[in-house]
Amino acid sequence: MSSRKMIIYAIVLTIAAVGQIVVAFLFYNPEDNVPLINIGWGMLLLSGIFGWLPIFTFRRKGSVKGRGYIRTTVLVDSGVYGIVRHPQYLAGVLMSIALPMISQHWLVVVLGLVAAVIYYLNTYDEEKGSIEKFGKEYEQYMKRVPRINFVLGIIRSMRRSRK
Repeated sequence: MSSRKMIIYAIVLTIAAVGQIVVAFLFYNPEDNVPLINIGWGMLLLSGIFGWLPIFTFRRKGSVKGRGYIRTTVLVDSGVYGIVRHPQYLAGVLMSIALPMISQHWLVVVLGLVAAVIYYLNTYDEEKGSIEKFGKEYEQYMKRVPRINFVLGIIRSMRRSRK
C-alpha cells in the first residue's frame, strides 16, 4: 500500500473507530432493545478475545525479534492463527458491529460500517506483505485458514484436528 493511501486509511479509521466508541458511549440506553444489546456485548467480548490472543500467540510461537510482538520470524499458523489469518482485524470488525447493536444509534452504525470496511480492506495489504515475507508457505496457509471468517475457521480447525 502506498504511504499516502496508508495515511488516509489510518486517519479515516481512527476517526471512525474512536468516533464510534464516543458516540456509542454518549447515546447508550440500557433500556433499548435488550436482546440486541446483549448480543452486542457478547460480540464485543469476542472482539476482545480475538484482539488480545494474537499478542500471546506471536510471543510464544512467532520467534519474535525486537520489542514488537508482530515482528515474527516464522509463520504462525496455530492457536488463534489456525482459526483466522487476521484475528486483530477481525476484532475490529466485530467491535464495529457490536457497538451499533449496543448503542442502537444511527451515527454509530455509519461509523461502524466505515471502520469495518477499512479493517477488512487492510487484510489484503497485510497478506501482500506476508506473501513477500513467507512466500509459498503463506500461500498454502491462505488455502487452509480463512481471512476473518471465524465460524468457518473453527469448523476447518476441528476437521484438521480429527485427521
